Amino acid sequence: MHVDSSASNSSKPVLVFATHNANKVRELQEMLGDTYEIRSLTDIGCHEEIVEDAPTLEGNAQIKARHVVEHYGLDCFADDTGLEVDALDGAPGVFSARYAGTHGDAEGNMAKLLAELERVGASSQEARAAQFRTVICLIRNGQEHLISGVCKGAIATERSGAKGFGYDPIFTPEGHACSFADMAPEDKNAISHRGRAVRSMVNMLT
Repeated sequence: MHVDSSASNSSKPVLVFATHNANKVRELQEMLGDTYEIRSLTDIGCHEEIVEDAPTLEGNAQIKARHVVEHYGLDCFADDTGLEVDALDGAPGVFSARYAGTHGDAEGNMAKLLAELERVGASSQEARAAQFRTVICLIRNGQEHLISGVCKGAIATERSGAKGFGYDPIFTPEGHACSFADMAPEDKNAISHRGRAVRSMVNMLT
């Protein structure tokens, strides 16, 4: 299926964000201003499941972006994010969202991660070093680009804060004494892995 990009209400080039999250799309539209018209998967009628079964974050981002380009004929970018813990050889990594077995089970994922660090005896902050990493695959005019953003930090011994999502209550970013979940959204976005990757892409596009 190909979507006619000229069917847009404006003459701006269309760029699809491979997500159904309207808030994410709005955020990107604000960052890019009038340069592009950002559309979501919902906007282009893409409701089929895109199976993210690659062994890497890069691979999953590529699967989503390539699917849109191949089936809808529109330029696209997609992202994937993982938490990589040094003491666990980079786990949970690409399996971060389903570490405990069920996709999106934040409580289960955090509980398993804390238990695993206890099991390997990672008690000091140095031993609990970790990083969040976001990879964006951008396909524009037939050219594919991989863009990444990293936020280094450490895994706390217990949860703190009620903001954010996922592993935010147990991730303490480098140079800070509080967790991501303790931070105001704008403060987190200023230093987060995803914020850094998105800003790099916006710089490339503008």
